[in-house]
Amino acid sequence: MTTEQPVRSGRGRSAMFRTKSVEQSIQDTEEPEHALRKDLSAFDLTVFGVGVVIGTGIFVLTGKVAKENAGPSVALSFVLAGIVCALAALCYAEFASTVPVAGSAYTFSYASLGELPAWIIGWDLVLELALGCAVVAVGWSGYIRSLMENAGWSLPQVLTGPHHGAFGFDVLACALVLILTCILIAGIKLSSRVTAVVVGIKVTVVLIVIIAGSFFISGANYDPFVPPAENAGGSGGLAAPLIQLIFGFTPSNFGVMGIFAAAAVVFFAFIGFDIVATAAEETRRPQRDVPRGILGSLAICTVLYVAVSIVVTGMQKYKLLSTDAPLADAFKDRGHPFWAGLISFGAAVGLTSVCMILLLGQSRVFFAMSRDGLLPRFFSTVHPRFGTPYRSTILLGAIVAVVAGFTSIDVLAELVNIGTLFAFVVVALGVVILRRTRPDLPRAFRTPFVPVVPVLSVLASLWLMLNLPAETWARFAVWMLLGVVVYFVYGRRNSRVRQGERPVPPGV
Repeated sequence: MTTEQPVRSGRGRSAMFRTKSVEQSIQDTEEPEHALRKDLSAFDLTVFGVGVVIGTGIFVLTGKVAKENAGPSVALSFVLAGIVCALAALCYAEFASTVPVAGSAYTFSYASLGELPAWIIGWDLVLELALGCAVVAVGWSGYIRSLMENAGWSLPQVLTGPHHGAFGFDVLACALVLILTCILIAGIKLSSRVTAVVVGIKVTVVLIVIIAGSFFISGANYDPFVPPAENAGGSGGLAAPLIQLIFGFTPSNFGVMGIFAAAAVVFFAFIGFDIVATAAEETRRPQRDVPRGILGSLAICTVLYVAVSIVVTGMQKYKLLSTDAPLADAFKDRGHPFWAGLISFGAAVGLTSVCMILLLGQSRVFFAMSRDGLLPRFFSTVHPRFGTPYRSTILLGAIVAVVAGFTSIDVLAELVNIGTLFAFVVVALGVVILRRTRPDLPRAFRTPFVPVVPVLSVLASLWLMLNLPAETWARFAVWMLLGVVVYFVYGRRNSRVRQGERPVPPGV
């Protein structure tokens, strides 16, 4: 690749903030032992996005938030949350089309903010995605056990995970992670085909539920569409949202402000579309297909969420909705338990694809960091036959399988949310910085209205982060501190950019 820009980015600045140029990143993808196979299309990426975003949340969160935060106007909350995600998606789309390299926010921040920020976001993403995958696997296990019990089968208590402090190992959650790890090792195309089948089943179930539920809608249940505002109160201590501790702000439910409060909650139902960017290096035409995959999957998921929220609040008065399984229980109350069972089946199937794509995303981030020397280079070798980062996939799959076996579903789940929002902030800032430092780069997709859109994305993400509990911030800070220690002990000394291993093109 020819360019007038120096490849030795960051030589004149602090070593911790040296950048890795886009040319260097792309050049690394051409090394035979570290090159991923390019097998994915825009359709595959869209399937990945829908597969990771649509999970149990569509059957649970839609009704739960309607009852507790917004009433029937929760549909507007999903639209608002979709707009916030779209701001971040536009930034991801530009970066992914400009730097079509594995690693997502890690790679993007390395090219714009520098090595230490890149390490921090990479460390964050690997751990967050691994933890998220473990929690999802435990949720999947719960649905499967419920379906088994309906058929008259049951597992010994000790094989269903820890309960109330008692020892237990969740054998189903562990088995799911190990099976999906094997599929991911066998090739990205096989993974996309399996995901396509799973997503096809899941979306079909969602559409059937929407259509069936529409026959039980009563217009009276939408009155009032925006219920009168109520003081939401607030938790005390570290369980309280950070914004409440800082400003003494107490959020309200229902009313116009309730719509915005609910948007902060349902936003987390969209988390995962950004993982599409981690597969940019394995896409045949990344400049065109990655933006389509990111924006297309986000649009599909927003439409499905809005449709389900309209159905569930139309079937039953929002005050009467259950919080555990609102959609399923709404069908039961109407005397149709079959649809409730179908919803449980759809949720179980849906979690399979969520778990697989979280595994895919974290292994690619780990692989990219290893290829740069910030983690042991041993893990950046790809399989000679399958073209996948099998060593990093095996390592992380084994760790996640063990964690899933011993983890309770509610442990540290919100850390996934704060980690993703942190990545959104980094990517949005990176778009602005790279526009200023490298205006010459070819950009197949350009985020519109820069810097307005990235700034709005940063502000929206920070606002949602402030609405998370203070204890989540504390855990996040501990994780990041540990990551900084690992960087100075290992990553900083072994960085390939720092060691100057890459050749500089003639004339530079």
